[in-house]
Amino acid sequence: MVDSKIHVYFMPGMAANPSIFKHIHLPDANFEQHLLEWFVPDKNMTIAEYARKMVENINYENPVLVGVSFGGLLVQEMARYVKTKKVIVVSSVKHESELPKKMVFAKYTKIHKLLPTGLVNNVELLAKYAFGEKVTKRLALYEEYLSVKDKYYLDWSIDQIVNWKQSFCPECLVHIHGEKDTVFPIANIKNCIPVKKGTHTMIIHRAKWFNANLPAIILK
Repeated sequence: MVDSKIHVYFMPGMAANPSIFKHIHLPDANFEQHLLEWFVPDKNMTIAEYARKMVENINYENPVLVGVSFGGLLVQEMARYVKTKKVIVVSSVKHESELPKKMVFAKYTKIHKLLPTGLVNNVELLAKYAFGEKVTKRLALYEEYLSVKDKYYLDWSIDQIVNWKQSFCPECLVHIHGEKDTVFPIANIKNCIPVKKGTHTMIIHRAKWFNANLPAIILK
């Protein structure tokens, strides 16, 4: 029997688990959703090596890859090793020129290596790293979403973002970005689908927008 469904793989953002996609529902008749999870990288592993390892979880041909934030960088790297129908990055960047000045500054000063990532069990601090916002009013919610609390993984992730250089840009790339993203300000972003009032966590808080628009974006 021929599989006529489009297989869509979702990659969460830094330190987040796949529960951030729990309100994303694509029509069952046309799509099948698959969730990817972070693993702690081997010592000195590059993002390219990490992507090659993650691709081992892709079990269907010509998939759609959807990556949020740091996951957006990762799915672009993954597209080097697997033929894709479409690569969709959300609340992310598609070139190092889109990184904010503070991250460029960190790249050259290495100041990011001084961040207190050993306090990863502090949910408020972890949310600041992962989502770029204060979460004092939604601690229980973010405790659910942020479960990757390994210090080495967090150090590695921040370093990979700060030092990322685009080596491969898929022709099928689509960029969806919130107009109020404070982690990656939209002023630095080119050629994207803007989401009004969308923040860096809009995959969670604007799920209705994605449910209404994502199917057409994939099929276009």
